[in-house]
Amino acid sequence: MQPDKLIMMANQIATYFKTQPGTGQAEKVADHINDFWEPRMRRQLAEYVDRDGRGLTPLARDAMTHVRLPAE
Repeated sequence: MQPDKLIMMANQIATYFKTQPGTGQAEKVADHINDFWEPRMRRQLAEYVDRDGRGLTPLARDAMTHVRLPAE
């Protein structure tokens, strides 16, 4: 999948959870990504973050520390 599409999707998820009450929004974003994204998509986004990560919202970037990556 293209990085632009992954960035857009991660930012949309982050935007939703940012508006929700309570704390732990980064963990909630990561939970959603872990539950609904294919391992390949999670790996691609993590690699993008490692290279540059430009375009991701701060919340989406923070969530990446909680995203489960598939074993190589």
